[in-house]
Amino acid sequence: MKLRNQWLTVPLTSGLAATLLTGCGSETGGSAKDSDSVVVGMSDDVLATDPASGYDPGSWLLFNNVFQSLLSFPKGATEPEPEAARKCGFSDQQAKVFTCTLRDGLKFSNGNSLTSKDVKYSFDRMRKIDVEGGPATMLSMLDTVTTPNAKTVVFKLKFPDATFPSKIASGAGSIVDHREYPMDELRTDGEAVGSGPYKLDSFSKDEAQFSVNSRYQGTAKTRNDGVTLRFFKNDRKGLKQAITDHEIDVAYRGLAAADIDDIEKNASDQKMEIIEGTSAEVQHLVFNMKDPMAGKSGVRKAIAYLLDREALVDQVYQGTATPLYSIVPAGIGGHNTAFFDTYGARPQRDKAAAALNQAGIDGKAKLTLWSTPSRYGPATDQELRAIAKQLNASGLFEADVKSVEFEQYEKDIKAGKYGVYVKGWVPDYPDPDNFTQPFFGKDNVLSNNYENPTITGKIIPNTAAQSDRTSTDKDYGRLQNIVAEELPILPVWQAKQYAVVRDNVYGVESCLDASTVFRFWEISKG
Repeated sequence: MKLRNQWLTVPLTSGLAATLLTGCGSETGGSAKDSDSVVVGMSDDVLATDPASGYDPGSWLLFNNVFQSLLSFPKGATEPEPEAARKCGFSDQQAKVFTCTLRDGLKFSNGNSLTSKDVKYSFDRMRKIDVEGGPATMLSMLDTVTTPNAKTVVFKLKFPDATFPSKIASGAGSIVDHREYPMDELRTDGEAVGSGPYKLDSFSKDEAQFSVNSRYQGTAKTRNDGVTLRFFKNDRKGLKQAITDHEIDVAYRGLAAADIDDIEKNASDQKMEIIEGTSAEVQHLVFNMKDPMAGKSGVRKAIAYLLDREALVDQVYQGTATPLYSIVPAGIGGHNTAFFDTYGARPQRDKAAAALNQAGIDGKAKLTLWSTPSRYGPATDQELRAIAKQLNASGLFEADVKSVEFEQYEKDIKAGKYGVYVKGWVPDYPDPDNFTQPFFGKDNVLSNNYENPTITGKIIPNTAAQSDRTSTDKDYGRLQNIVAEELPILPVWQAKQYAVVRDNVYGVESCLDASTVFRFWEISKG
């Protein structure tokens, strides 16, 4: 995925057998003021209402508002804090036993009590159903879940993983009612029963309606009476029209760069405001290491020497993204500038020509760049055409672009049919592990036939075991330097987050940070 910092953090350190973590914030939900419901529009689909299945930005938006996790990311944070739990922490020195104690009085929206049985059931069920490409892939380190009593949950891990708290604070940690969800199969009725700040009242192909969950016990304070989420299904023009016509209160995820620029010029006249937030969403070019052309190191290096990110961001994204020269994006621990240091920021034709010559390429290198706008947006085709134009302008390449629907795209990648293709990533949690392990670990999501034993055998396990995440910076720097040299992927840009709101809407800035959690409860109308 996914596929995204200024709040009080409580560090999760190993060996805290006694005090562990203590929660903070309001113990109860409820509406802060009598306010109208908020209408939010977005171009993403919600692909699942069952947390055992969904692993996409739209589905996790629903999960983060309808379901509770033991921990959660408050606004602006990169470290999780207690949510359904009263306290959590590692209870051993090796970061292999993680214990949580639940809050008092937890209930699902249907009135059923939430106990440790539901927590265990939720994790066991997700792993048992094990949807291909689903959230269970995040929990490969989990061995067993036990419940000594109704309020205590103990997770035993197969190997140390200091990022486990962040993983269960994500949508993958959503707690379901064991009475409502079958153990062996997904729920398919489009309904959802959780214990989060909101209830899902209805769900259709066009919209989802949410109301405030009066039984919620947690840290969120709701500031509206409910939310309607409208789906524009990649209809960016329709999304723009809906916000300019005041048919919706918030336009989130899906406006094109040109639309944002146009709205910004006329925002005051149209009684709208553009909210900009931080984001850890990234996009890369991926190289199939077994491809006859892209598999040649010299070809990949020539592309890296010729890519002009500044021009690309300016021409295609009009400043709504920033050039990315690292695997770990800016704002996340472990970030460096390995690709800038190795290949520079401006095209270097002489070095590109030397790399191709060393690879034994006579004449122009012929390449096809593969795109899928149905997943990454219509600007993706424009972006890849701009990259192909940059390569061809050097006189060293003969590159073209082909575009297919996402389902076929994924099948062809797994079959090894593409040499160069685009991949976007919205993080599951704001830790450098989530930008490295999925790309370079075992069974990685890129399917590009790349493996480096130093990365997979040493760096990833070593960094996962370190509970002090700042101590991993050196190792993550080393990893990025290795990737910059071997070039299985080439980072292109890091996104900024934008939302357009009507001038009587407040709080959306609290929904746009590197955690990628869109918090319905923070939004209000004046």
